[in-house]
Amino acid sequence: MNTADKPRERIGLVGVERMGADIARRIQACGFPITSVYDPRRRIAQTLASELGCEAPRSLAKVTACADIILTAAADDEAMLGYYARHGDSLLIGAEGRLFVNCATVSPETHAKVEENAALAGADVMEACLTPCGSSPATGLYILCGGPAEAFERAAPLLRRLARVVRYIGDTGSAAKLKLIIHMIAMANTAILAEGLALAEAVGLDLGLVREICAQTVAASRVLETDGERMQQRQHEDGFRTDMAAREIALAVRMARKMRLELPVATATKRQYDRMLKAGMGDLDKSGIAELTFRERGVVLQR
Repeated sequence: MNTADKPRERIGLVGVERMGADIARRIQACGFPITSVYDPRRRIAQTLASELGCEAPRSLAKVTACADIILTAAADDEAMLGYYARHGDSLLIGAEGRLFVNCATVSPETHAKVEENAALAGADVMEACLTPCGSSPATGLYILCGGPAEAFERAAPLLRRLARVVRYIGDTGSAAKLKLIIHMIAMANTAILAEGLALAEAVGLDLGLVREICAQTVAASRVLETDGERMQQRQHEDGFRTDMAAREIALAVRMARKMRLELPVATATKRQYDRMLKAGMGDLDKSGIAELTFRERGVVLQR
Protein backbone atom coordinates (compact mmCIF):
# COMPACT_ATOMS: atom_id res chain seq x y z
CA MET A 1 0.00 0.00 0.00
CA ASN A 2 1.24 3.45 -0.94
CA THR A 3 2.01 5.79 1.99
CA ALA A 4 -0.48 8.23 0.52
CA ASP A 5 -3.15 5.48 0.49
CA LYS A 6 -2.69 4.48 4.13
CA PRO A 7 -5.55 5.54 6.40
CA ARG A 8 -4.60 8.23 8.88
CA GLU A 9 -4.14 7.03 12.43
CA ARG A 10 -7.06 7.57 14.76
CA ILE A 11 -6.50 10.26 17.38
CA GLY A 12 -7.72 10.43 20.97
CA LEU A 13 -7.20 13.30 23.40
CA VAL A 14 -7.05 13.31 27.19
CA GLY A 15 -7.23 16.54 29.20
CA VAL A 16 -9.23 18.89 27.01
CA GLU A 17 -9.59 22.01 29.10
CA ARG A 18 -7.73 25.07 27.77
CA MET A 19 -4.73 23.85 25.76
CA GLY A 20 -6.14 20.38 25.10
CA ALA A 21 -9.30 21.74 23.49
CA ASP A 22 -7.29 24.02 21.20
CA ILE A 23 -5.10 21.09 20.15
CA ALA A 24 -8.18 18.98 19.39
CA ARG A 25 -9.70 21.67 17.17
CA ARG A 26 -6.43 22.13 15.32
CA ILE A 27 -6.07 18.38 14.75
CA GLN A 28 -9.55 18.16 13.29
CA ALA A 29 -8.93 21.20 11.09
CA CYS A 30 -5.85 19.41 9.72
CA GLY A 31 -8.00 16.47 8.64
CA PHE A 32 -6.99 13.86 11.20
CA PRO A 33 -9.82 11.67 12.55
CA ILE A 34 -10.54 12.35 16.23
CA THR A 35 -12.34 9.39 17.76
CA SER A 36 -12.62 10.47 21.40
CA VAL A 37 -11.90 13.16 23.96
CA TYR A 38 -11.67 12.64 27.72
CA ASP A 39 -11.39 14.96 30.69
CA PRO A 40 -11.78 14.30 34.43
CA ARG A 41 -14.46 16.99 34.31
CA ARG A 42 -16.84 15.07 32.12
CA ARG A 43 -19.00 18.02 31.10
CA ILE A 44 -15.99 19.70 29.49
CA ALA A 45 -15.30 16.58 27.43
CA GLN A 46 -18.95 16.20 26.44
CA THR A 47 -19.17 19.79 25.22
CA LEU A 48 -16.03 19.44 23.10
CA ALA A 49 -17.08 16.01 21.80
CA SER A 50 -20.38 17.49 20.64
CA GLU A 51 -18.49 20.24 18.82
CA LEU A 52 -16.08 17.81 17.15
CA GLY A 53 -18.57 15.03 16.47
CA CYS A 54 -16.70 12.34 18.41
CA GLU A 55 -17.15 10.26 21.57
CA ALA A 56 -16.57 11.36 25.17
CA PRO A 57 -15.80 8.05 26.93
CA ARG A 58 -16.26 7.65 30.66
CA SER A 59 -12.98 5.77 31.01
CA LEU A 60 -9.36 6.23 29.99
CA ALA A 61 -9.25 2.64 28.78
CA LYS A 62 -11.96 3.38 26.22
CA VAL A 63 -9.91 6.24 24.78
CA THR A 64 -7.04 3.83 24.21
CA ALA A 65 -9.36 1.21 22.73
CA CYS A 66 -10.59 3.47 19.95
CA ALA A 67 -7.42 5.39 19.03
CA ASP A 68 -3.96 4.68 17.63
CA ILE A 69 -2.28 7.87 18.85
CA ILE A 70 -3.40 9.47 22.12
CA LEU A 71 -2.37 13.02 23.01
CA THR A 72 -2.51 14.09 26.64
CA ALA A 73 -2.53 17.54 28.25
CA ALA A 74 -2.42 16.79 31.97
CA ALA A 75 -3.06 19.52 34.52
CA ASP A 76 0.03 18.56 36.55
CA ASP A 77 2.40 15.71 37.41
CA GLU A 78 -0.11 13.95 39.63
CA ALA A 79 -2.75 13.94 36.89
CA MET A 80 -0.22 12.68 34.35
CA LEU A 81 0.84 9.76 36.53
CA GLY A 82 -2.82 8.95 37.09
CA TYR A 83 -3.44 8.69 33.36
CA TYR A 84 -0.65 6.10 33.13
CA ALA A 85 -1.31 4.21 36.36
CA ARG A 86 -0.45 0.52 36.41
CA HIS A 87 -3.65 -0.32 38.29
CA GLY A 88 -7.28 0.75 37.90
CA ASP A 89 -8.63 2.75 34.96
CA SER A 90 -5.65 3.80 32.86
CA LEU A 91 -4.57 4.62 29.34
CA LEU A 92 -2.30 1.59 29.55
CA ILE A 93 -5.15 -0.95 29.51
CA GLY A 94 -4.96 -2.68 26.12
CA ALA A 95 -2.25 -0.23 25.07
CA GLU A 96 0.01 -2.52 23.05
CA GLY A 97 1.06 -0.82 19.82
CA ARG A 98 -0.33 2.55 20.84
CA LEU A 99 1.62 5.81 20.79
CA PHE A 100 1.11 8.35 23.56
CA VAL A 101 2.16 11.96 22.99
CA ASN A 102 2.32 14.07 26.15
CA CYS A 103 1.96 17.83 25.65
CA ALA A 104 1.69 19.19 29.19
CA THR A 105 4.52 20.74 31.16
CA VAL A 106 5.51 18.24 33.83
CA SER A 107 8.82 17.30 35.40
CA PRO A 108 11.39 15.27 33.44
CA GLU A 109 11.11 12.60 36.15
CA THR A 110 7.39 12.22 35.45
CA HIS A 111 8.08 11.77 31.73
CA ALA A 112 10.60 9.03 32.60
CA LYS A 113 8.15 7.23 34.90
CA VAL A 114 5.42 7.37 32.25
CA GLU A 115 7.80 5.92 29.67
CA GLU A 116 8.68 3.09 32.06
CA ASN A 117 5.01 2.23 32.68
CA ALA A 118 4.14 2.46 28.98
CA ALA A 119 6.96 0.11 28.01
CA LEU A 120 5.58 -2.55 30.35
CA ALA A 121 2.26 -2.26 28.48
CA GLY A 122 3.91 -2.56 25.06
CA ALA A 123 3.24 1.07 24.14
CA ASP A 124 5.45 3.92 22.97
CA VAL A 125 5.46 7.35 24.57
CA MET A 126 7.07 10.70 23.82
CA GLU A 127 6.86 14.29 24.97
CA ALA A 128 5.77 17.13 22.70
CA CYS A 129 6.33 20.34 24.66
CA LEU A 130 4.59 23.40 23.22
CA THR A 131 5.80 26.99 23.20
CA PRO A 132 5.03 29.96 20.93
CA CYS A 133 7.38 30.47 17.96
CA GLY A 134 7.50 34.22 18.39
CA SER A 135 5.81 37.02 20.22
CA SER A 136 2.45 35.25 20.61
CA PRO A 137 0.67 31.94 19.91
CA ALA A 138 -0.71 33.55 16.75
CA THR A 139 2.79 33.35 15.24
CA GLY A 140 2.60 29.56 15.41
CA LEU A 141 3.67 26.80 17.76
CA TYR A 142 7.17 25.48 18.32
CA ILE A 143 7.06 21.84 19.46
CA LEU A 144 10.04 20.39 21.32
CA CYS A 145 10.04 16.59 21.16
CA GLY A 146 11.74 14.06 23.38
CA GLY A 147 11.68 10.29 23.62
CA PRO A 148 12.53 7.32 21.40
CA ALA A 149 13.37 8.34 17.83
CA GLU A 150 10.93 5.74 16.48
CA ALA A 151 8.07 7.30 18.45
CA PHE A 152 8.97 10.73 17.12
CA GLU A 153 8.98 9.50 13.52
CA ARG A 154 5.52 8.02 13.98
CA ALA A 155 4.11 11.21 15.52
CA ALA A 156 5.90 13.61 13.18
CA PRO A 157 3.27 13.73 10.38
CA LEU A 158 0.65 14.85 12.90
CA LEU A 159 2.90 17.22 14.84
CA ARG A 160 4.16 18.94 11.69
CA ARG A 161 0.59 19.82 10.78
CA LEU A 162 0.01 21.32 14.21
CA ALA A 163 3.13 23.45 14.52
CA ARG A 164 5.22 25.93 12.63
CA VAL A 165 8.40 24.24 13.87
CA VAL A 166 8.92 20.70 15.22
CA ARG A 167 12.32 19.82 16.69
CA TYR A 168 13.54 16.50 18.02
CA ILE A 169 15.69 17.26 21.07
CA GLY A 170 16.72 13.81 22.30
CA ASP A 171 15.90 11.17 24.88
CA THR A 172 12.93 11.22 27.23
CA GLY A 173 12.96 14.28 29.46
CA SER A 174 15.24 16.37 27.24
CA ALA A 175 12.44 18.38 25.64
CA ALA A 176 10.81 18.99 29.02
CA LYS A 177 14.10 20.28 30.43
CA LEU A 178 14.59 22.65 27.51
CA LYS A 179 11.05 24.00 27.71
CA LEU A 180 11.46 24.72 31.42
CA ILE A 181 14.66 26.64 30.69
CA ILE A 182 13.04 28.62 27.86
CA HIS A 183 10.06 29.58 29.99
CA MET A 184 12.25 30.34 33.01
CA ILE A 185 14.12 32.89 30.89
CA ALA A 186 10.83 34.35 29.64
CA MET A 187 9.37 34.64 33.16
CA ALA A 188 12.50 36.39 34.46
CA ASN A 189 12.34 38.79 31.49
CA THR A 190 8.71 39.50 32.30
CA ALA A 191 9.52 40.27 35.93
CA ILE A 192 12.36 42.68 35.13
CA LEU A 193 10.28 44.39 32.42
CA ALA A 194 7.56 45.04 35.00
CA GLU A 195 10.12 46.57 37.35
CA GLY A 196 11.64 48.70 34.60
CA LEU A 197 8.28 50.11 33.52
CA ALA A 198 7.24 50.68 37.13
CA LEU A 199 10.44 52.63 37.77
CA ALA A 200 9.94 54.63 34.57
CA GLU A 201 6.45 55.62 35.66
CA ALA A 202 7.62 56.45 39.19
CA VAL A 203 10.25 58.90 37.89
CA GLY A 204 7.76 60.59 35.59
CA LEU A 205 8.63 59.14 32.17
CA ASP A 206 6.02 58.50 29.48
CA LEU A 207 5.57 54.73 29.27
CA GLY A 208 4.70 54.75 25.57
CA LEU A 209 7.97 56.54 24.84
CA VAL A 210 9.89 54.20 27.17
CA ARG A 211 8.50 51.13 25.42
CA GLU A 212 9.28 52.56 21.99
CA ILE A 213 12.88 53.35 22.82
CA CYS A 214 13.45 50.08 24.69
CA ALA A 215 12.31 48.24 21.55
CA GLN A 216 15.02 50.08 19.56
CA THR A 217 17.88 49.50 22.00
CA VAL A 218 19.56 46.72 23.96
CA ALA A 219 16.41 46.39 26.11
CA ALA A 220 14.47 44.99 23.14
CA SER A 221 12.90 41.57 23.74
CA ARG A 222 10.00 39.33 22.77
CA VAL A 223 8.57 39.87 26.23
CA LEU A 224 8.55 43.64 25.65
CA GLU A 225 6.51 42.97 22.49
CA THR A 226 4.00 40.72 24.20
CA ASP A 227 3.73 42.20 27.69
CA GLY A 228 4.78 45.86 27.61
CA GLU A 229 1.45 47.28 26.47
CA ARG A 230 -0.45 44.84 28.70
CA MET A 231 1.45 46.14 31.70
CA GLN A 232 0.88 49.77 30.78
CA GLN A 233 -2.83 49.29 30.09
CA ARG A 234 -3.38 46.73 32.89
CA GLN A 235 -4.80 44.25 30.38
CA HIS A 236 -4.06 40.89 31.99
CA GLU A 237 -7.25 38.95 31.25
CA ASP A 238 -6.02 36.53 28.56
CA GLY A 239 -2.74 34.92 27.66
CA PHE A 240 -0.29 32.72 29.57
CA ARG A 241 -1.82 32.25 33.01
CA THR A 242 0.11 33.13 36.13
CA ASP A 243 -0.66 29.80 37.82
CA MET A 244 0.99 28.03 34.88
CA ALA A 245 3.95 30.43 34.90
CA ALA A 246 4.45 29.88 38.63
CA ARG A 247 4.35 26.11 38.26
CA GLU A 248 6.84 26.10 35.37
CA ILE A 249 9.41 28.34 37.03
CA ALA A 250 9.07 26.27 40.21
CA LEU A 251 9.90 23.14 38.20
CA ALA A 252 12.92 24.89 36.66
CA VAL A 253 14.22 26.04 40.05
CA ARG A 254 13.73 22.54 41.45
CA MET A 255 15.64 21.08 38.49
CA ALA A 256 18.52 23.46 39.22
CA ARG A 257 18.57 22.54 42.91
CA LYS A 258 18.86 18.87 42.02
CA MET A 259 21.96 19.79 40.04
CA ARG A 260 23.23 21.86 43.02
CA LEU A 261 23.10 24.96 40.85
CA GLU A 262 22.21 28.36 42.32
CA LEU A 263 19.84 30.50 40.23
CA PRO A 264 19.26 33.69 42.26
CA VAL A 265 17.40 35.58 39.52
CA ALA A 266 15.08 32.66 38.75
CA THR A 267 14.50 32.11 42.47
CA ALA A 268 13.57 35.77 42.96
CA THR A 269 11.24 35.57 39.96
CA LYS A 270 9.59 32.49 41.46
CA ARG A 271 8.96 34.42 44.67
CA GLN A 272 7.20 37.16 42.70
CA TYR A 273 4.89 34.69 40.98
CA ASP A 274 4.22 32.99 44.32
CA ARG A 275 3.17 36.38 45.68
CA MET A 276 0.72 36.72 42.80
CA LEU A 277 -0.82 33.35 43.66
CA LYS A 278 -1.21 34.36 47.30
CA ALA A 279 -2.98 37.52 46.13
CA GLY A 280 -5.49 35.49 44.12
CA MET A 281 -4.06 36.53 40.74
CA GLY A 282 -3.42 33.05 39.37
CA ASP A 283 -5.90 33.41 36.51
CA LEU A 284 -4.26 36.58 35.15
CA ASP A 285 -1.77 36.62 32.30
CA LYS A 286 1.84 36.52 33.48
CA SER A 287 2.11 40.25 32.63
CA GLY A 288 0.01 40.81 35.76
CA ILE A 289 3.28 40.65 37.67
CA ALA A 290 3.41 44.39 36.99
CA GLU A 291 0.65 44.80 39.57
CA LEU A 292 3.24 43.97 42.23
CA THR A 293 5.56 46.83 41.30
CA PHE A 294 3.61 49.78 39.88
CA ARG A 295 2.64 52.41 42.43
CA GLU A 296 -0.99 53.22 43.14
CA ARG A 297 -2.34 49.97 41.72
CA GLY A 298 -4.03 48.98 44.93
CA VAL A 299 -2.75 45.38 45.14
CA VAL A 300 -2.54 44.32 48.78
CA LEU A 301 0.03 41.56 49.17
CA GLN A 302 1.47 39.54 52.02
CA ARG A 303 5.24 39.67 52.07
